[in-house]
Amino acid sequence: MKTLAAVKTPLLENSVTKTSVTRNTVVKTTVIKTRTSPISQAVRIARRDRIVLEHLPLVKAIAVRVHENLPVHVDLDDLVHAGVLGLFDAASKFNPEKQVAFSSYAKHRIKGAILDSLRQLDWASRDLRRRHKQVEAATRELAATLQRTPTESEIAQKLGVDVERWRQMMVDLRSVGLISASSRTAEHDDLPAPDFPSKPETQPDNMCSREQMRSVLGVAMKTLPERYQKVVFLYYTNEMTMKEIGGILGINESRVSQIHKSALEKMQVVLQANGIDSVHAF
Repeated sequence: MKTLAAVKTPLLENSVTKTSVTRNTVVKTTVIKTRTSPISQAVRIARRDRIVLEHLPLVKAIAVRVHENLPVHVDLDDLVHAGVLGLFDAASKFNPEKQVAFSSYAKHRIKGAILDSLRQLDWASRDLRRRHKQVEAATRELAATLQRTPTESEIAQKLGVDVERWRQMMVDLRSVGLISASSRTAEHDDLPAPDFPSKPETQPDNMCSREQMRSVLGVAMKTLPERYQKVVFLYYTNEMTMKEIGGILGINESRVSQIHKSALEKMQVVLQANGIDSVHAF
């Protein structure tokens, strides 16, 4: 029994010592992890921000396509802002091990974020849509009864509101695109449609300037080697990232960046030779 106790004691001591060492190791490991965590987080954030910056053109392209099917009062910048938030979310959750191109993964999240923002915005609320239906129904009934287009006061009376309230309702409905801003009541049919200032990019002189610039840039591009032309075309027209372009051309991202920079420098020389130093020349 005595011998057995003598054998057991060292074993227990070693066990305790081992446990103690193990615990110390765990503590040290935990401390190391805690200390390196901010560094790894900074690396992740830097990587995320780099991916976001590379794919901002993708956000703009998707926002423009969605905007084409929306009422004119919906601001494109609002869609871009929502898309950027979706891009940040995609960059944060993207798993490279899935063997999926980031642009393919991100475009669904970007478009989803844009559509979610539109649902939250709901430019024509249920209340306004209900009013719109009431106005249409009242106008149809009066037109059928009177055999002519009803006046403002007649529609207002039919709806049980005064003329001022009716006019405010029309302003609200026009502001959300449910009623055309150029529509006129019977007593104002002789007035011209109102003038609304167009956006700068849709004004004729600006459109003409852009076409001239595009033509001049096209001439400058033709002076570039074929590979340089392809890089410029894929980057600015197809809005692809340099990494994606490198995959197509079979070169690394750094080489694509070098070609891109050299191409712009060569084009600048051609443009300056033709007396064009900036966009203000157009």
